[in-house]
Amino acid sequence: MIKRIPKQQLVHPTVLAFCKELAAKTTSSMPFKGDIDTNYSSRLSQATDNSVYQVLPQAIVFPKDTDDLLALTELANDKKYQKLKFTPKGGGTGTNGQALTEKIVVDMSRHMRGIIDFNAEEGWVKVQTGVIKDQLNDFLRPHGFFFAPDLSTSNRATIGGMINTDASGQGSLVYGKTSNHVLEMTAVTMAGDLLHTKRISKSEAEQKANGKNFEASLYRQALETCEGHRETILKTFPRLNRFLTGYDLENVFDEQLQTFDLGRLLTGSEGTLAFITEAKLNVTPIAKFKTMLNISYDSFDSALRNSPFLVEANATSVETVDSKVLGLAKSDVIWNEVSNLVSMRDDVATDGLNIVEFNDEDEASQQTKITKLCQRLDELINNGEAGVIGYTVTNSREDMLKMYAMRKKSVGLLGNVKGNKKPIAFAEDTAVPPENLADFIAEFRALLDAHELDYGMFGHVDAGVLHVRPALDLMDPQQEKLMRVISDQVVALTAKYKGLMWGEHGKGFRSEYGPEFFGEALFQEIRKIKGVFDPKNRLNPGKICTPINSKDKLVSVDATKRAYFDKQIPTEVRTEFATSVNCNGNGLCYNYDVSSVMCPSYKASNDRRFSPKGRATLMREWLRLQGENMTSTPINMAKTGVMQLLRLPNKLINTTAKALGQYDFSHEVKDSMDACLACKACTTACPVKVDVPTFRAQFLEAYYLRYFRKISDHLVGNVEKLMPLAAKFPRLANSLMFNPIAKYITENWIGYVDAPKLTQNPESTVPVANLYDENEFDRYKKQQNVVFIVQDAFTSSFESGLVLDTVKALKGLGFKPVLLPFKANGKPEHVKGFLTKFLKTADEAAAFYNKIATLNHPMVGLDASMTLAYRDEYIKALGKDNIKFDVKLLSEWLVEQDLSKSNFNKSQGFDSVSIFNHCTEKSLLVDSPKHWPLILAKLGIKGHAVNTGCCGMAGTFGHEKANQETTKQLFDMSWRDSLNKDKSDEAFATGFSCRCQTKRFHTKQLRHPIQLIADLMD
Repeated sequence: MIKRIPKQQLVHPTVLAFCKELAAKTTSSMPFKGDIDTNYSSRLSQATDNSVYQVLPQAIVFPKDTDDLLALTELANDKKYQKLKFTPKGGGTGTNGQALTEKIVVDMSRHMRGIIDFNAEEGWVKVQTGVIKDQLNDFLRPHGFFFAPDLSTSNRATIGGMINTDASGQGSLVYGKTSNHVLEMTAVTMAGDLLHTKRISKSEAEQKANGKNFEASLYRQALETCEGHRETILKTFPRLNRFLTGYDLENVFDEQLQTFDLGRLLTGSEGTLAFITEAKLNVTPIAKFKTMLNISYDSFDSALRNSPFLVEANATSVETVDSKVLGLAKSDVIWNEVSNLVSMRDDVATDGLNIVEFNDEDEASQQTKITKLCQRLDELINNGEAGVIGYTVTNSREDMLKMYAMRKKSVGLLGNVKGNKKPIAFAEDTAVPPENLADFIAEFRALLDAHELDYGMFGHVDAGVLHVRPALDLMDPQQEKLMRVISDQVVALTAKYKGLMWGEHGKGFRSEYGPEFFGEALFQEIRKIKGVFDPKNRLNPGKICTPINSKDKLVSVDATKRAYFDKQIPTEVRTEFATSVNCNGNGLCYNYDVSSVMCPSYKASNDRRFSPKGRATLMREWLRLQGENMTSTPINMAKTGVMQLLRLPNKLINTTAKALGQYDFSHEVKDSMDACLACKACTTACPVKVDVPTFRAQFLEAYYLRYFRKISDHLVGNVEKLMPLAAKFPRLANSLMFNPIAKYITENWIGYVDAPKLTQNPESTVPVANLYDENEFDRYKKQQNVVFIVQDAFTSSFESGLVLDTVKALKGLGFKPVLLPFKANGKPEHVKGFLTKFLKTADEAAAFYNKIATLNHPMVGLDASMTLAYRDEYIKALGKDNIKFDVKLLSEWLVEQDLSKSNFNKSQGFDSVSIFNHCTEKSLLVDSPKHWPLILAKLGIKGHAVNTGCCGMAGTFGHEKANQETTKQLFDMSWRDSLNKDKSDEAFATGFSCRCQTKRFHTKQLRHPIQLIADLMD
């Protein structure tokens, strides 16, 4: 284990002094209220984005409002701190390292999420700039509006980030870019001035320029550059729907209206001019009628060449994806949602797809456009023209969202390919006139083919913007050099087709190409603008340009990349921890949506360390710092290392040192892992399948080779041995566990609260199949309709009534349920990192169930977390070839059965019930929310699944005293409101944890859905 941070990565004393003084700031009229973090783990979590670069910041500041930025700049302008530099940051999902810095990060995304004001009549909303794009649209939707620019990162991109990158996306042909929707802004300059911008008359701008204050200097330079060089600006910049120049020189001055908006310099400025804190935005009415056509083609080239015809058909947007992206989508869970929306043929491969959307306020007008287009597409298909092989039409907004979810996930999916070569972003948002796009792409492909590279393509063909990600292994020095070669070649190619290098993702580390597109004269003008706003180059230095009189240099495409650090991890270890090393930083785990299962610990904390991306980053650094000391994986270290007894002296020394405050980076990693609920959402929802619970368990196993464990870990690790035994004598066990003395010890010494009470072990009521007896084993070979019920420790120990109800319900449904003898599953051992023990437990259980599987009777389990371990943790630990059995969730099996012969009585009159699904169940079985409604429908009961996130319990996590604030917060974020709004006859929950959590925090008491069926059996 490493005991200290490398010297070159320590925080500079001046930065530490600044942070300490800012945190204690009381002399100012505006004391700082936000958070400040200089922990190595927090800085690492901010060191990467969705680009190839890795840059470690000195510190992170999390302001809460405009006043906090004024307090920060006031202190930063103190003489002793004037050399410190700062970079504003939003969602952290940039593809070009726009907000990566070795200076101080000012992260607006944690706290500045307030929606300040809204005026439906005038069509505007005012927000803090940390507001998430989807958060804003969720607020606006009930009022009939939306904020138009639609990004692939909309569930984690902040408004401030969108303004600073002048973001656009799907529909930009109609809706434009972010800058087209910004009415006013509030910003704080590095000099500490409060700046308000909005469109004013040219004469008013000239009047402001006549002053002697800081604002006057800004207006003078803006007028001199934007009006004085108007002809050069119009001649230099291409007439494109979507392109980024950095400072939007063209649109500051409106020649026709004779108006002036200084804010257009800030839109696209990538945090180099000011801290944008608030914005007033115009909002767009949601069109009454929406239709989507998904048109399939025989090639990507056909899709591209057919797109102008679709734009001419008055489409709102035309999005395209190639065969590479489609292939990746088919291998992802997202394909379950969209496969019926894509026309596929057996005789011709679908190698290109155009997603075309039409919006209209008039139904007749909408229908005319759709009918005319469909008739033309039918002609093309019948005549075998234009490569069109089929299409689908949908008016369902839910279906449209599914298609866009697939398109949005394309970015992450491209990172989920096998091997060391990964499709990466570095020259991937070129913009050319749409009429040049097909020829441009043909030449682009030839360029990449000449280098023998694989790549994926997708983009916005209506706007001429293309996203291309060539696959490179940047750990290979030659391929890192090739990245530079390709970058230069793409710049030249884009210029040839009268385009621009930055279609929508900004400059960042590609800022060095600015002079080639601006020309020397205009580039000097933007340097003058930078020089007035930030003369000492203190805001996001090196990006876009440097001040006119500065000798500072721009950042470079050749800057330090993440691969430089990753290749220091031994190859064997890199392979073992592939899911953490492969994280490409796309940030889908920052998902704002509280009904999404993705990463509850991040949702509760807004702390990037507690996201899958953050944990993968910390894990990679931990592995790197081990260096050659980690020549084998932690699990092998535990199996083949020195006997545990011989480790005790070292454990005692290390644990004592920890208690005395000795630093070990491993403690920071463990803090992050301890906040993980092991819900498994990241294993499927993450495009690159970052599997935190697996590498978390590996880390904990290694960590506890060096340090002593808590008593509570041993209790959890042995719960499957203790609980079934205690449940044989529940009254005695409960009296021993729940008397005042025992409760005090449990809560204050061990650290567990609200433990459920034991119920009578079901084996004392229901006969258990003695399958260890060969004669009885053989007898089951001949029986029909047998269903084996696989016990788990939690249901059998704490909800034995559910086991009995399951037996009753299955009998009534015409089956012969048989309770298998209890066999420890090992999931609790895995969660707490007892991997050596887990391997032994899993090996024994697999041997038993492999034998049961030879009887060819279905096996079902009741608890999702335990049951799904057999197809997840077991396969990863033992190998797929060693798992011959298949334990299905009860609903997963039951939904496929014929229930027409059920002995069922619906006399109790349940007309509608709601189902709350376990988050692990939803993560690993994407279709699981559909199961119980379908089962109940066969029995004449209307059921619906309620869309919720994690309830916050997650096994023992919610019972740990240290987690009480988080567990309740998660319940309140999603489940409480859903339960309060539920109007069904009865609500049910599929998860044992979820039922326990609801019992703790809500008046409704939930049962398992099978218990409803048991109730209604004759």
